Amino acid sequence: MTTRAGFVALIGEPNAGKSTLLNRMVGAKVSIVTHKVQTTRTRIRGVAMEGDAQLVFVDTPGLFKPRRRLDRAMVAAAWGGAADADVVVLMIEAHRGITEGVETILDGLEEIGTGRKVALAINKIDRVPAEKLLGLAENLNSRYTFAETFMISAERGHGVDDLRQWLAGKLPESPWLYPEDQIADLPMRMIAAEMTREKLTLRLHQELPYQLTVETENWEERKDGSARVDQLIYVVRDGHKGIVLGKRGETIKAVSQAARAELEEFLDRKVHLFLQVKVRPNWLEEAERYSEMGLDFKDGN
Repeated sequence: MTTRAGFVALIGEPNAGKSTLLNRMVGAKVSIVTHKVQTTRTRIRGVAMEGDAQLVFVDTPGLFKPRRRLDRAMVAAAWGGAADADVVVLMIEAHRGITEGVETILDGLEEIGTGRKVALAINKIDRVPAEKLLGLAENLNSRYTFAETFMISAERGHGVDDLRQWLAGKLPESPWLYPEDQIADLPMRMIAAEMTREKLTLRLHQELPYQLTVETENWEERKDGSARVDQLIYVVRDGHKGIVLGKRGETIKAVSQAARAELEEFLDRKVHLFLQVKVRPNWLEEAERYSEMGLDFKDGN
């Protein structure tokens, strides 16, 4: 049997639907999905099987105009992820079309597209009429020679199987890179931290999305088969600590319950989750926090 395996990078603007597509391809919730822009910080890889091929997805942070060190490190990670991949998929939102951000990505593709196949996936196709879709596809293909164009709805699953089959056929012949039963190569500690951070982001919306990070400080396997997980939530100032805790600790309690439920479902066993909030004014400038997120601190320079 000839097996294939390789890396697939999903690139696009923030909120283009990359995490939703990754979860749909992998069939499990691996990458953090929220309606909040710029939530994927780590290059989480999901592993999907398609026939004899193993697709390893590099879910890159959205590409956008960087303003701060964290932003610059995220953008560097996104292009780095694409440059390391065998196949790249550029995701565009059908209803937004060619934005300024998409223009910038098209320019960047000239460089990283050399020597690898780049497919175009127009997402959220249910939001625009067919003729507008065809016009957009033609326009994009006149700007860059895409190997193939797919019309998809990551949320509903339309066109996703076709894309996955095409990707599988484009990967190099190779033994599989991961055991078949492994869906993400991120250590569980990091996935658990992402789950808690997602719940915080959803709960707090606008209030402090970027100023907090979550780290899994301790993971203890218990004799009864359950796990005790201790996590630290870092915020930049005292006032933020109050927001995260909420009135009489209600916010943190709700976040903890939601994160624990999702973690239990993911691990299929009981989890005891303990959250603590700490003020660290400079965490955005600490190299260690970046490596926890799978980013390179130096990329932010």
